[in-house]
Amino acid sequence: MGSSRLPGKTLKMIAGKPALDLLLERLSRAREVQDIVVATTEDPEDTPIEVLCQRLGYKCFRGSTEDVLSRVVRAARQTNCELIAQITGDCIVTCPEVVDLAIQTFRTTGCDYLSNLMVQTYPQAVDARVFRVDDLENIDQNLAGEDTALREHPYLYFEEHGDQYKLVNLYAPAKHHRPQWRLDLDYPEDLELLRILFEDLYTEKPKFNLDDLVGYLDSHQYLMTLNQDMGRKPLRP
Repeated sequence: MGSSRLPGKTLKMIAGKPALDLLLERLSRAREVQDIVVATTEDPEDTPIEVLCQRLGYKCFRGSTEDVLSRVVRAARQTNCELIAQITGDCIVTCPEVVDLAIQTFRTTGCDYLSNLMVQTYPQAVDARVFRVDDLENIDQNLAGEDTALREHPYLYFEEHGDQYKLVNLYAPAKHHRPQWRLDLDYPEDLELLRILFEDLYTEKPKFNLDDLVGYLDSHQYLMTLNQDMGRKPLRP
């Protein structure tokens, strides 16, 4: 809730629902996902997130504001899971079939870390990262120094240490190859775009998939001009 660019973005109303509600609704359709946990902070301003999760029937874990790495590890251990498919809360268009494919590909390739963002081919915000809890816990325990970027982004250690881990990038099929599209929820301009998109597409087809999303935006390309000057925050200064 403490976003500096769009305060309270997690619960901004879109198509009559809080943004987080829409994301959880979409993730609940992922067949490879056995449990969903919202890992938020202990900051009092994030209490409404826990209240929403309780109302909707989802687990909520609250941990460190700055040390996201330890927060995710602790949330995973309380859930007693082996794999994490990490989705950030501002990626509300993440598609369950992409999450399923990411988990399936992780298992079939025998990799240590899978992401569809190391080389961006999917639309931005149709994101998925998969890794083992044991590996993340080892990183958490053995991470030397106070590298704030590695603590803020739990997956970053994998990407910066490809010599230690087998990394796999998940590429979008040609029909979904739209890496230039920005669909994150980070700025007021993003909120304007997503409100129009969900009012049109979600209202008509609540279970819209990636085919539907791409088809809609191909025919409404003016929406991409609403936030064309925005960008994702760099992982390191």
